[in-house]
Amino acid sequence: MAENYELIDNKERHQYEFHVEKYTPRIEYIKSINGEIFLTHTEVPAGLGGRGIGSQLVEKTLQDIERQQLRLVPLCPFIAGYIHKHPEWRRIVLRGVHV
Repeated sequence: MAENYELIDNKERHQYEFHVEKYTPRIEYIKSINGEIFLTHTEVPAGLGGRGIGSQLVEKTLQDIERQQLRLVPLCPFIAGYIHKHPEWRRIVLRGVHV
């Protein structure tokens, strides 16, 4: 089981991030004034690969989006793939968006 990392919403840089060792895995986002959040890019440094950090980052990001009652538009293929594997998360995807 991977360690439990703290999710940070870095509003200045428009990204969710973890701080893991010397790395900052992140999910970049754009928020609209209408309550939509577009997840545009996920990056997990190669040095952290294979530890489940990317999946944990996505899961915690989706939990935070749901907590804020935002509507998700997953533009990043990694996020879309995660939702495809965990279809329960479709509940927060903006209606009409195909994942």
